[in-house]
Amino acid sequence: MVSPLNLLDLKKKKRTKTQGTLDTQVPLTDDQVRAAWTAASWLIDYPGDELVERLPLLERVIAGLPDRPRQGLQDLITALDTGDIIDLRSDYVETFDTRRRGCLYLTYFSNGDTRRRGMALLKIKDQYRNAGLEVSDDELPDHLTYVLEFGAGHSLVEAANILTTNRAGLELLRLHLEEQESVWHGAIDAVCATLPALQGPDIEAVQKLAAEGPEDELVGLGGYGDGSEDMPPMDMTPYATSPPPQSPAGKTFIPLDSLKGRSS
Repeated sequence: MVSPLNLLDLKKKKRTKTQGTLDTQVPLTDDQVRAAWTAASWLIDYPGDELVERLPLLERVIAGLPDRPRQGLQDLITALDTGDIIDLRSDYVETFDTRRRGCLYLTYFSNGDTRRRGMALLKIKDQYRNAGLEVSDDELPDHLTYVLEFGAGHSLVEAANILTTNRAGLELLRLHLEEQESVWHGAIDAVCATLPALQGPDIEAVQKLAAEGPEDELVGLGGYGDGSEDMPPMDMTPYATSPPPQSPAGKTFIPLDSLKGRSS
């Protein structure tokens, strides 16, 4: 995990007000993107003792960010700092580990349970290797926390490429957490703020994914309307995840205003 202390050192340096390397919805310097990604990578991980101890430090890391993404990250820090940590840990497991629609593995939504997903995972591993990193064979490199850590500590551009390639799934996750009024919504929204504003084709991709779900080639999962929410046995995780269910009226909840990006 990238040390927030390193980013605190960066914050002391004089910064210009010019746009950073990345095309972001909110104007951000590269250091600000690194700060947002570092904080988000910690905050969307399981809220163990180490994370709880780092909350004051993470609060300092995000202090210099614009309102968006800072506010969403700050709201989550406050919730973790003031809430019942036992209940929050249970809520985390319910949100991300036992529900298919809370999938944090990016390539699932883009590729479904098809052979293409294996190729997508290999491509991400190659991107890590090209940056001088190795990923254990028992780890999947597309977990959102890993991608954010990779971007913050090694390559902004490569990590942004991974995120934008899998943007539709990331937006669906954000929308799901927003609909559920999850305390983790702000962290995902903060990540989305560091990416380009969604345009027409991007919005259509989200709508198509929401309506049809990821492709299903290997494990026989149903789509949004199959009524199944729980994750399959652990030895199938995370390959056997699936998208959110339909609303009772049969239409997927997609607030388009939320997809178009907001300024700070």
